[in-house]
Amino acid sequence: MHAAGPGEAEWIGLARTGDTAAFEQLYRRHVDRVFGLCLRMTRDPAAAEDLTQETFVSAWRSLSAFEGRSGFGTWLHRIAVNAVLASRRSPQGRGEVSLTDDEGEQRDLEAPEELDAAVPMDLERGIATLPEGARDVLVLYGVYGYSHEEMAAMLGVAVGTCKAQLHRARRLLRERMNLEASE
Repeated sequence: MHAAGPGEAEWIGLARTGDTAAFEQLYRRHVDRVFGLCLRMTRDPAAAEDLTQETFVSAWRSLSAFEGRSGFGTWLHRIAVNAVLASRRSPQGRGEVSLTDDEGEQRDLEAPEELDAAVPMDLERGIATLPEGARDVLVLYGVYGYSHEEMAAMLGVAVGTCKAQLHRARRLLRERMNLEASE
């Protein structure tokens, strides 16, 4: 994970006293990685933006709880993962709610777009096609470098489940990438 850089410890200290400019510096330093994590876990840019915002609002509110045992970025990632998982448990995350348009008319949520087999699959698209659990573990382990123990704690599952999901994710991704290459 990315260690505290120059000024980060000072920014954290100032932000704890209510200094919004210091927190803005922390935001600028970490927003792209938090957004990337949320996007990879949700596959939805709008949801990722909302969850990124929610992550930083939560971080601001609970900054006094940050003890510095892990890096600030790691702490933010845990908040982001919790936000993503909470959104999946909400009615909106399960797709049980409809949207309204500007006139207040109900609009059903559309199903995700099917992948076009004629378009070559890149790694990001391959990861996006994985089932949620497998995708989460692959992103946290392979992209962000978390250990199985850290992932298990963040996701609220057993370490063995993380290992099994990672194995499944790698196998499915390999199959999808090989299938794509052979066509």
